[in-house]
Formats: sequence, C-alpha cells, structure tokens
Amino acid sequence: MIKLIVGLGNPGEQYEKTRHNAGFLFLDALVEYFGGTWSNQPKFQGLYAECSIANNKVMMLKPDLFMNRSGQSVGKLVRYYKLKPEEILVVHDELDFNPGVVRLKIDGGHAGHNGLRDIIAHLASREFYRLRIGIGRPPAGKAVADFVLSAPSRAEWEMMLSAFDISRGVIKSLVLGDIAIVMNKLNA
Repeated sequence: MIKLIVGLGNPGEQYEKTRHNAGFLFLDALVEYFGGTWSNQPKFQGLYAECSIANNKVMMLKPDLFMNRSGQSVGKLVRYYKLKPEEILVVHDELDFNPGVVRLKIDGGHAGHNGLRDIIAHLASREFYRLRIGIGRPPAGKAVADFVLSAPSRAEWEMMLSAFDISRGVIKSLVLGDIAIVMNKLNA
C-alpha cells in the first residue's frame, strides 16, 4: 500500500511551469482532485497535504528544497512516520519517455536524476515506487539542464496533462496495493 506520494520539482515561481516540475504539477492536480489542502511544514522542509484515497489516509509531500536536495525533506517525513520505502511513490519527470507517456517501476537506480539520487541516499534504499512522467529529450544541441528548466510547448503541455489524467486514474489502485494491475496498465 502507498502511504506517501512525493512530487519532485524546484521551488520558486521561475520553475513553476517547467518540465522538471512535473512531479509538483501532478501532485497539485491530485491534491485538488481529492480535496486536500497544502500547508507549509518546516519540520519536513516542504509543503504537506493529506487526502483520503480509497478510504485510506495518503500523505502528499512537495519538498521545499531544490531538486538535488529532495531526499532531505523526504527522509525527515519518512523517519517521523516510520514509513517503509515500499510505501512511498515518487512522481518525477522522465527524459527517456515522450510527453504523455507515464510508467511505473519499483527499485532501480537514479539514471542521472538528482532528485532520485538524493532520495536514495537519504533513505539508504532504492526500493520505492517511481511514477515517471515523460517530458522527452531536448533537441540536438540544447543542454539537458536548459531543456528541463524551460516550459513545455503547448502541445507538450497537453500531452503532460493527459499523462496526469492517466496517472490519477490509477492512484486508487496503487494506494490499495494493486501494483501489478497498475504496472500492466501503464507499462503495456
């Protein structure tokens, strides 16, 4: 069962609608959909919300630190509530998938994603779930950092919103622990 959903992104208005903030943007939509309210939680160094999903309390966290320090925030909340890594879903942008594609996996490395790298370090575990939202790769000659920190085109944004809808549609199953069903649906 998933008890904590973490969205990855960078704080600050200048990063708000960038590709790298796909995790934050998805969590905002999820909290709104399930009727939660964000509150600032200094002890977790992030924005925190609780939502009732499939009759279960699910915690939501947006670290209020830059991407490469996300694990500090996640680690504090996980230790406070004594959560296991397999009870955590981290939602993040994924360069290896086109916009609109969403995949679920457990375990694995960070594949160069600094937010995942820091979470792995602070949890001392890779055994958490990852909901990977495709943002695509930059065009030839454009630096990856510039690409992820820029806003998607209107067409890309529409495809990301479609991925958000698909993802929201499987959240109840994830919370209930029906992981295999969700993986078959998303990864087919």
